[in-house]
Amino acid sequence: MTDAAEQLTLGVPDAAIVQRVEELNQLLQKASYAYYVLDDPIMEDSVYDQLYHELLNLERQHPSLIRPDSPTQRVGERPASKFTSVRHNIPLYSLENAFGAEDLVRWEERWRRVAPEAKAYDYVCELKIDGNALALTYENGVLVRGATRGDGVEGEEITQNVKTIRSIPLRLNLPDPPPIVEIRGEAFLPLDVFEQINQERSLAGEALFANPRNAAAGTLRQLDSKVVAKRKLDFFAYTLHLPEGGTNRITPLQTQWDALELLKQMGFRVNPERSLCPNLEAVQAYCDQWSTQRTTLSYLTDGVVVKLNSLALQTQLGFTQKFPRWAIALKYPAEEAPTIVERIVTQVGRTGAVTPVAEMKPVELAGTTVSRATLHNSDRIRELDIHLGDTVIVRKAGEIIPEVVRVLYELRPDTAQSYQMPTHCPECGQPLVKPEDEAVTRCINTSCPAIVRGALIHWSSRDALDINGLGEKLVLQLVDTGLVRSVADLYGLTVESLLHLERMGKKSAEKLVGAIADSKQQPWARVLYGLGIRHVGSVNAQVITQVFPSVEALAQAQISDIAATYGIGETIAASIHEWFQNPGNQALIQRLQAAGLQLEGTTPPTATEATALTGKTFVITGTLPTLKRDEAKAMIQAAGGKVTDSVSKKTDYVVVGEEAGSKLQKAQELGVAQLTEPELLKLLESESGST
Repeated sequence: MTDAAEQLTLGVPDAAIVQRVEELNQLLQKASYAYYVLDDPIMEDSVYDQLYHELLNLERQHPSLIRPDSPTQRVGERPASKFTSVRHNIPLYSLENAFGAEDLVRWEERWRRVAPEAKAYDYVCELKIDGNALALTYENGVLVRGATRGDGVEGEEITQNVKTIRSIPLRLNLPDPPPIVEIRGEAFLPLDVFEQINQERSLAGEALFANPRNAAAGTLRQLDSKVVAKRKLDFFAYTLHLPEGGTNRITPLQTQWDALELLKQMGFRVNPERSLCPNLEAVQAYCDQWSTQRTTLSYLTDGVVVKLNSLALQTQLGFTQKFPRWAIALKYPAEEAPTIVERIVTQVGRTGAVTPVAEMKPVELAGTTVSRATLHNSDRIRELDIHLGDTVIVRKAGEIIPEVVRVLYELRPDTAQSYQMPTHCPECGQPLVKPEDEAVTRCINTSCPAIVRGALIHWSSRDALDINGLGEKLVLQLVDTGLVRSVADLYGLTVESLLHLERMGKKSAEKLVGAIADSKQQPWARVLYGLGIRHVGSVNAQVITQVFPSVEALAQAQISDIAATYGIGETIAASIHEWFQNPGNQALIQRLQAAGLQLEGTTPPTATEATALTGKTFVITGTLPTLKRDEAKAMIQAAGGKVTDSVSKKTDYVVVGEEAGSKLQKAQELGVAQLTEPELLKLLESESGST
């Protein structure tokens, strides 16, 4: 048989296809800019989706036309294995802090001593976004690197994650961009997105983020860019650096205000609340205005950044060892307020964690009325020595989550009562347990109504079994009436049994029963996540089920076997192993199997007849355009071939993707046949058609 690689010829895309791909890239980039940056959509969502899928299909057929700035390249196919440290082309300096008008006056006096000849000057004021600084590098207009601030000299390279932020252009909106441009700005989570993320984490029994800044930082360091994309980060640009010596492609910039306008022209979001101030009095008026008005914003700001507007004056003033002399950050003090603790109650979460919550006299704080604040656990209560009747200082952590900062012991009344954590569950009355190595007190009764409610809400959530119509109010009724005592009971519900519930008509009951039945088709990874095993999230559930393709395989695995799975480790492995040792959980699995849930993954078929690929050896290198490496490997094995990790004289084919490394070089040296993904697919198709 003639070498299959020589028989395959990939047609070069004709000019019409090349032109259409270019048109689609431009149309989609323009629409994305209008939607995410200008907040002024120019295209219906359905039209955007249609054009996006047209571009995606053309790129799959012609991988050579995939551009790094294509809208289809925002989310990576595979999680990164780790982040690498990179040195910033231009350091990211910290800003000196000011905490009031006097600090601003002293700062102006200091810089004027360095540049006494400066007679006419003005300032640019921008809100200081409470997020995470990013350094972006564009070469010839295309985003090539995104990095965290780190220590200002070195940061972590997170380019694939940065690409998921829709308000960051993959290509600058310039007809003739400079060879290199450095952009600085702040990535942040809008408040409504932050609240949604914490609601989902609460339902999943996961720890809540303390504030949007921490949530943004944690999101940016996710190894899987698909997780980052789901969290909808936003970005404001505030500084750019052009090549030294200038560039004749862009009119030389004179002021910081000009730089902000150019950033808008390039396609970035720039904070719309910025202001040009003629003097320090106007700066102070701006700061005073936003000290109260900031509570109306859709994002958090913790101060104002003040910069001299003249770029020439900025250059003249330069830097100290730590800060630029031409800029300062006025920080707003965290808003605190005193109130009185009236009672302390406990809440039981899905995992059985018992959390003490202080109920207080209502107090206004950061624009909202606060009457409850978490006390976290018994260790925190002991640390605060908090009593019922105490006057406490409450602050919003990150201006979002109320927390008790301290107790004013000098105001403690004689009638104040100390508080002790309960010894029995407030929901079911069973004894509580506090493991020695944990700060959390737990109820371990799996039949506890609070745990059952939390388990049902988690089971039906979007990333788990995704049961439409099974919300919190309905779950409360199902548990309170005794219709459901575990997730397995859901699959025994009938229309007739549901009709006895409040506000449940026949049509609604039929829809719910249908949605529960449909959930039986959800894949094994979703079921594993839905079981609510501690530390098992939706992402690592997918990783685990790839290694353990059935519930039996996972249930029988030892801790060491599970921990050997990439990205899992001892803690998660021990939690999974412990869960499957519980007789009640074993009974639950048996009931779910009987109900018809998917408790095993799909196993790729194996070739039963000899084909031209039987015994052929393949090596896969680089990133394939549409197939994951595991998918390509499974397809080759199903056709009778085998896949190895290294290239040798015995290798028949090397499948080559983007960023192929030393394996491709070795294949070229040995004269091993090379296949692109489309060539591989055509080869597999021809073999399947001949059997």
